[in-house]
Amino acid sequence: MGAGLDPRVLRAIKVDLPKDRGHGDFATNAALILAKPLGQPPRAVAERLVALLSDPDLIARTEIAGPGFINFFLREDALSRRLGAMRSDPRLGVPLAPRPQTVVVDYSAPNVAKEMAVHHLRSTVIGDAVVRVLEFLGHKVIRANHIGDWGTQFGMLIAFLEQREGGDASAQGIPLGDLEAFYREAKRRYDEDEAFARTARERVVALQHGDPHCLEMWRRLVGITMEQDQRLYERLDVTLTPKDTMGESMYNDMLAPVVQDLRDKGLAVDDGGAVVVYSERSRNKDGQPLGIIVQKSDGGYLYNTTDVACVKYRVETLGADRLMYFTDSRQRQHLEEVWEICRRAGYLGEGVETEHDAFGMMLGKDGRPFKTRAGGTVKLSDLLDEAESRVRALLAERGTPEGGNLDEIAHHVAIGAVKYADLSKNRVTDYVFDWDQMLSFDGNTAPYLQYAWSRVRSIFRKAHEQPGEIQVGTPQEQELAAALINFPSVVGEVAQKAMPHLLCAYVYGVAGLFMRFYEACPVTKEGVDPAISRSRLALCDLTAKIIERGLGLLGIRVMEHM
Repeated sequence: MGAGLDPRVLRAIKVDLPKDRGHGDFATNAALILAKPLGQPPRAVAERLVALLSDPDLIARTEIAGPGFINFFLREDALSRRLGAMRSDPRLGVPLAPRPQTVVVDYSAPNVAKEMAVHHLRSTVIGDAVVRVLEFLGHKVIRANHIGDWGTQFGMLIAFLEQREGGDASAQGIPLGDLEAFYREAKRRYDEDEAFARTARERVVALQHGDPHCLEMWRRLVGITMEQDQRLYERLDVTLTPKDTMGESMYNDMLAPVVQDLRDKGLAVDDGGAVVVYSERSRNKDGQPLGIIVQKSDGGYLYNTTDVACVKYRVETLGADRLMYFTDSRQRQHLEEVWEICRRAGYLGEGVETEHDAFGMMLGKDGRPFKTRAGGTVKLSDLLDEAESRVRALLAERGTPEGGNLDEIAHHVAIGAVKYADLSKNRVTDYVFDWDQMLSFDGNTAPYLQYAWSRVRSIFRKAHEQPGEIQVGTPQEQELAAALINFPSVVGEVAQKAMPHLLCAYVYGVAGLFMRFYEACPVTKEGVDPAISRSRLALCDLTAKIIERGLGLLGIRVMEHM
């Protein structure tokens, strides 16, 4: 039924666990979402979906509620069989994608010659969580760390290092912190000293034409930055590696041929010395087609040109079926202009999906962009240092568990807390960074979920029985079971919508339902029927596996002892 529909329509479909189980074990708004594109009343679409989705081995009955919501009620015996199958499956019932795609995911993209700051965190951790989910589903994922490693800033830095009194023009062994200070000074001189600016522009031209000295300086400047960034990726447990770096420089040799190709196809024209593509969709304030410059009057190229070449490369060379860009919301117009040029030029085929997976800002408690007390940019390494320091203090109060490693626990709790605080928020909205909330062992936080997992695992250290066949009986068991079998659906939804917060909410919900189950349904207490104990141990085991896998897909580790 969904064949040929806009992917954005499909991403609006939700599968939820009703708060009131009288409304079913799970429900969907699919009929409401599909009604308009299919040109049919929602209720008619709902009836078609019910006929398509009816599975007498699994579904006891369905109800169409209101204008077209569909409620599903599961058979108890089928529920038990499904849970058992999930528990014995290494993939926990999550099927591989029936039509795997090649997905290029553009995320992180730090600045060269600067230390990574907190505003790089969202792109990095959201993109990495989505990458993990896509790969788990069997898609071929190409990570693209599109760093800004080309352009005027390198001319400024090379000129500055050459002129630095007593300085080493080779850039050998310069700490990144010093390099960032040099960049600020070079920018100041570039703005205020025309002679210096002229030299810097000459170095840019020399770099673009392959001057050996400038190229060697450029390689070292990029290397200094990426070496430190890689250490941060590893500390964050992010899957980016040096081979995933695809900077602007990578497309330099493609720019002139792309501009010529746009000319040959009649898309690009000369205008006041510059080369411009006039949009068919966007208008300026006077209502005239917006001119998108692809080559400046001095012969230089812009981000527009680089990103057009980038799309062309990702589709034609990498074979991308889906392009995902994790950048902040301010990039939307730029990306839409780039994609328009690419579609008109034939670089983007009809079957290639393009997504701007935008995200909001990280705010301080004052509601403004997160800054230091002095108003400066917060460095990501400093944020992680403080997170680990705060966690150590918390653990000192709670006491290190027997068998636990303080350093390991502090690291994994701190990194998990920082990542989860971001991932658990809807990525399209701004969110307030709050140390007390994110490091709490209560509520929707990583420390709570990590601790919940370790508590589930601790059950097996005192159990006398082995897990057996799951038999769902009590209301609490039914609620937990209904949530557990929804895991495959949630994972698929995260991949489709690029929304990690859906997985966060799911895992948090499972942890809460488990605690209700555990309080109401004795598992290892003396006097419990051995068959029931074995069934409940199996339910505990599956719960632990799903929490661990869910957090793992978010890039968050669990620990046996906390």
